[in-house]
Amino acid sequence: MISILTGEKGDGKTKKILEMANEAIKTSHGNIIFIDYDNKNMYGLHFNIRFTETTDFPISNYRELVGFICGIISQDNDIEKIYIDSIDKILKNFDNEDLQRLVKKLSDLSQKYSLEFVLSMSAPEELIPYELKDMVIK
Repeated sequence: MISILTGEKGDGKTKKILEMANEAIKTSHGNIIFIDYDNKNMYGLHFNIRFTETTDFPISNYRELVGFICGIISQDNDIEKIYIDSIDKILKNFDNEDLQRLVKKLSDLSQKYSLEFVLSMSAPEELIPYELKDMVIK
């Protein structure tokens, strides 16, 4: 399952995704991963959530992000949920086609490994491709 949290810059997306991850840890039977482009939100997460920042890794497109996520999955068979904050900051040149390709790859991983992904990005909901509208959460 994939969920996408969208909104304009300053709408509180990061606060909401942090709250979602912290709430999920209370009922999770597996591990939770939180991926962000920097470490400023690290201390807003429950200590049992594995935090990973991407600034030290050469991630510049959706394929590299998927590879990065596959590396994380390969090291932990007990992952239940992966939260990715600000994918538009992790992937600098990112458009709707890339978003659709990323979601397709994550969907495949989700089904194969029984994972749930929650993505956040700065974009108004109306700019999200029609094919992904049912994944958007408020």
